[in-house]
Amino acid sequence: MKFITVAGPPSSGKTLVLIHLIRLLKDDDLRVVVGKIDCHETADGALFKERLGIPVVVGRSDYVCPDHYGVVNAEEIFKFGEAHEADITIVETAGLCHRCAPAIKGCMAIAVVDNVSGIDTPRKIGPMLTTADVVVITKGDMVSQAEREVFRSNVLEVNPDAKAVELNGLTGMGALNLKRLVLDAPEIDTLTGRELRHDMPSAVCSYCEGETKIGSDYQMGNIIKMDVKEV
Repeated sequence: MKFITVAGPPSSGKTLVLIHLIRLLKDDDLRVVVGKIDCHETADGALFKERLGIPVVVGRSDYVCPDHYGVVNAEEIFKFGEAHEADITIVETAGLCHRCAPAIKGCMAIAVVDNVSGIDTPRKIGPMLTTADVVVITKGDMVSQAEREVFRSNVLEVNPDAKAVELNGLTGMGALNLKRLVLDAPEIDTLTGRELRHDMPSAVCSYCEGETKIGSDYQMGNIIKMDVKEV
């Protein structure tokens, strides 16, 4: 089974990208299941079922980082795919902080970013983008040709080994190119023992444990302070 992670900033178009991609994969009679990870309530699970009629499992990370939650539950999603005899299992993660790193060694990793976020955005996104095999660039119809070219150049500057695919989330134009790349993704028989391509964000502090008061007296754990010389 192919196990593919899809990450990207909020509202970059991840779900629409996957809908267009999965439609094309289903045309080849491939069995696809989706694991959808979000923070709170999400209607995307129902959207996949209504538009595509495929098995979907939805996880809500609540107060936990969605990518930590995704890695903890990766085996369960893999087994969900096996139970449905899937050819391809796709995990769409919320990817809220640009530091998140859900990519797994030996499995295809896709990052979705949009032109509207600004031409310097690729330089601000961390391992989510720099460790991806494929970078899908959306919303190109909303910016000029020059902006699209600069944005694409900046993507490839931070991740020169990635395949960059421009995809229109409204029309699906570009989805065929993404499908071809997905069909070349490696297959695996288990996730157990596999490694992440990059370490996850480390954030175990007093606020992670429920603290709400501000001030050094209430802070403990993994704390990084700014070096403000005037203070």
